Amino acid sequence: MRGCDGTLWPSLPCSRFLLSSSALLALSSCGGRQSALSPAGEDAAAIGTLFWVTLAIAVVLFIAMNALFVFAIRTRTFTLDPETARWILVLGGIVLPTVVVGGLLVWGLSLLPDQRQPGDGLRVRVVAEQWWWRVEYFPEGAEEPIVSANEIRFPAGQRTELVLGSDDVIHSLWIPALGGKMDMFPGRETFISLRPTEPGIYRGQCAEFCGASHAWMAFEAVVMEPDAFDAWLAAEAEDAAEPVEGAAARGRDLFLAEGCGACHAIRGTDAIGQVGPDLTHVGSRESLGAGRLGVTLDDFATWIAHTDDLKPEVEMPAYDHLTDAELADLAAYLGGLE
Repeated sequence: MRGCDGTLWPSLPCSRFLLSSSALLALSSCGGRQSALSPAGEDAAAIGTLFWVTLAIAVVLFIAMNALFVFAIRTRTFTLDPETARWILVLGGIVLPTVVVGGLLVWGLSLLPDQRQPGDGLRVRVVAEQWWWRVEYFPEGAEEPIVSANEIRFPAGQRTELVLGSDDVIHSLWIPALGGKMDMFPGRETFISLRPTEPGIYRGQCAEFCGASHAWMAFEAVVMEPDAFDAWLAAEAEDAAEPVEGAAARGRDLFLAEGCGACHAIRGTDAIGQVGPDLTHVGSRESLGAGRLGVTLDDFATWIAHTDDLKPEVEMPAYDHLTDAELADLAAYLGGLE
């Protein structure tokens, strides 16, 4: 192995450079809106504490074991009698690992019930599809859901119940900054509850390989102040705004003429399809195509014309036969659904 200066072993400055670069690279991955090491919720904070304690114990054991190896190899000034050696093996090789690993296991298992606590009133049903998320909000006492898609919103400081299911294959819902993950199975419901504490926008992801566009099956998790969340939920329950004239009105007519309503629902219109995501308030969401694009008018036009390129094997066909003007009208209509 040759170092930066061409010698057989790395020089000291080179070693420091490599060590510093590795440390910076490692630290750069510890933040961000999809990092389990930047908790924004009560459940993620508990998991983060468990991780750091486990890491600290591992580092201490690593240093201690290497120190013992160096001591044993470099110092040969004494010998151990069989009885002492036997006790060292029993205590260091059996008792200590059992106590340490067993204690961490018990601690880790004790965190699981927290993510299965009853919520504070709000229940959200999430059904995973290939490759998007059907989201239904059930406020306390509500019998009919408020339907959305590809985005989950939470009130900060409150525990929200998530009832999870799948329409096709096994998926897994994970919002690293808010808590642990939970698998989603066809024909079966699973349950998790989360208590976000920090308002903000975090990234969720399907954490179970589910097909060709698994990597593009994401969503935004938006944590809001309780009053702002209540106002948003009330607006989300309303029908779509009706465009009167101009590009948005032409886009609405084109949407219905192209048969988009056979797959998508827009409440307040003749579009009542249930195959694809509900688009009633798609313009107010933080992303398009389950985290694939933003929500600018150009993003809407790009998604409509190049769906299969952006998301391999997606069921929605690409409407690449539309002219630029027609795509602009559709984008104006959908982008205005807030």
